[in-house]
Amino acid sequence: MPNSKSDRIRKLLADLVAFNTVSDRSNLPLIAHIERYLAELGVKAERIVDEPAQKASLWVTIGPEDRPGLVLSGHTDVVPVVGQDWSHDPFKLVERDGRLYGRGTTDMKGFVAVCLAMVPEMLEAKLKTPIHLAISYDEEIGCVGVRPMLGELVKKRIKPLGCFVGEPTQMQVIIGHKGKHGVRATFRGLARHSSIAPDGVNAIEYAAELITEIRRRAVALASSGARDDLYDVPHTTLLTSIVHGGAALNIVPDHCAVEFECRGIGITESKQVTDAIIAWARAELEPAMKAKHPECGIDFEEILDYPALDTGADAAIVTLAKSLAGRNDHAKVAFGTEAGLFVSMADVPSVVIGPGAIAQAHTPDEFVEMAELEKCAGFVERLIAHCAKD
Repeated sequence: MPNSKSDRIRKLLADLVAFNTVSDRSNLPLIAHIERYLAELGVKAERIVDEPAQKASLWVTIGPEDRPGLVLSGHTDVVPVVGQDWSHDPFKLVERDGRLYGRGTTDMKGFVAVCLAMVPEMLEAKLKTPIHLAISYDEEIGCVGVRPMLGELVKKRIKPLGCFVGEPTQMQVIIGHKGKHGVRATFRGLARHSSIAPDGVNAIEYAAELITEIRRRAVALASSGARDDLYDVPHTTLLTSIVHGGAALNIVPDHCAVEFECRGIGITESKQVTDAIIAWARAELEPAMKAKHPECGIDFEEILDYPALDTGADAAIVTLAKSLAGRNDHAKVAFGTEAGLFVSMADVPSVVIGPGAIAQAHTPDEFVEMAELEKCAGFVERLIAHCAKD
């Protein structure tokens, strides 16, 4: 094993990046690799497997198991690289000018690598307060994998004191993030030859009315909705992201699917906004479709949902995070994390703090600066010292 912390981080990050853990693939080979690494250090991990047995999360406890501890939480999945113009193999770590390039380096295998690299220091410190590693899957498609883990966590006798989620914040303490609710609307129209278009029910045109209404409400939220200036985008956002429909130019389209999302600054606001849009479509669009043909209409399906995070600036976990990070500022972010679920499902106070910049996440030639990983290692080092105190 490499001796210096920086070399250990590099080696572990190279190992993690080499596993293609895009969400449509199993993460079990990566999980097995982490388990082997921990086993060599004498650490056992608890594996929480999904129902098809294709993916797993790990819950690791270092230190006494009969005391409440602090959690370092990160996910193993990454977003796809298809269609992106990479200058090198995205699943091979490349270091250049102090930057480590590869899919997931920023979001968020860099953080996971730092946590794993610091395990020897955790063991050597003889912790009085345990440190837990929560390593999950499918965060990118709705914080899926952390939910079964939290379901197991709430069964345990002792609840953690708090959680640090290592999403990229350039090591700034984040006390809030927006919630998100995603919906798919499937319009069922009536196909006809385009020469007799009035006899059909044009699914795309009705979908266009929904899209226009979504845009109208998005503008209203931005101009006159609730605001929170701690957020980088200080208002609730709403947008249409995917549209599929139609078969041929000369056929009245009988099908159109529209996916839209809301990211709300309030804990439950996202779903309230999308529910209101659904109610509007049921009242304004569907009756007109059914009047033309009773089998026409709209089907709505929830495709993603996670809660917002809103941790008080004076909360103990925030004070501790600032102390460990060596800074006094805090902020909120528009992107979502599993932190809101740690709070809502397990009542574990949480903040988001991790290496790298969100601007690099999901991009071609994604990178994290080595200096950021070293800052994160310093944070974990100070956490270890904190947890080693009587």
